Amino acid sequence: MSGELPGLSVDSVTGIDVSLAIAGPGARAFAFLIDWTIRLIMGLAWLVLSALLYNGSFTLAPASANDARWFGGVLAPALAIYFLYHPVVELALRGSTPGKRMAGVRLVARDGAVPGPGALLTRNVFRLVDSLPLFYGVGLMAVMLTRDNLRIGDMAGGTVLVFEQAEARLPTAAGDPRRATRLDAVGAEIVTELLERWEALAPAARLRLAQQLLARYDDAAAAPGVADTDAQWRGRLEHLLHPQQEA
Repeated sequence: MSGELPGLSVDSVTGIDVSLAIAGPGARAFAFLIDWTIRLIMGLAWLVLSALLYNGSFTLAPASANDARWFGGVLAPALAIYFLYHPVVELALRGSTPGKRMAGVRLVARDGAVPGPGALLTRNVFRLVDSLPLFYGVGLMAVMLTRDNLRIGDMAGGTVLVFEQAEARLPTAAGDPRRATRLDAVGAEIVTELLERWEALAPAARLRLAQQLLARYDDAAAAPGVADTDAQWRGRLEHLLHPQQEA
């Protein structure tokens, strides 16, 4: 991981800390602008289409000032789409949104896990505070002044916005399908540190971890009978990190 970015340190399956790079104001703003555009378009689309259908003519105005059906069927759903976009989408996508995905970021809890519904809802309730006085002034100031780039909603909900660990296809030996891996940045770090501490771990523990990592990142290497001894399991992990090297 880059030492230039603030990081959230979490425990991996090996008990070794893994650092997740924390997203800064730029990534936050990019994700927010994308999501804001999406929810604005969705809200306006509902407002325009439903108003045209309700009125039966090319006008968006209600038939009367006290038209409750127009408010309930046209205006209220459009406002709900706009204001409930973030909590609903983040709950459905487990801490992500289309904007966050395009920006390469995601929400995690302080322990690196997927935030629970309570944390996500709390975070979004505090948007009312973060948006003050205009254009998320309070939230932007909090992000710039806190060590982990947190807005008020993040502090209340116990969440952190981090960069996604992009999947990295490692170089493969031509014509050798066994060498094709889907090792990501966190996986590479875990495998590296497991190999460094290999001798210090109990044999049963290190073999169990090796099996779990190979099953996750290299289907061919985890096939039954591929590795039967301690040295073979370690060798498969080494080739998982450096598939371009010949056995």
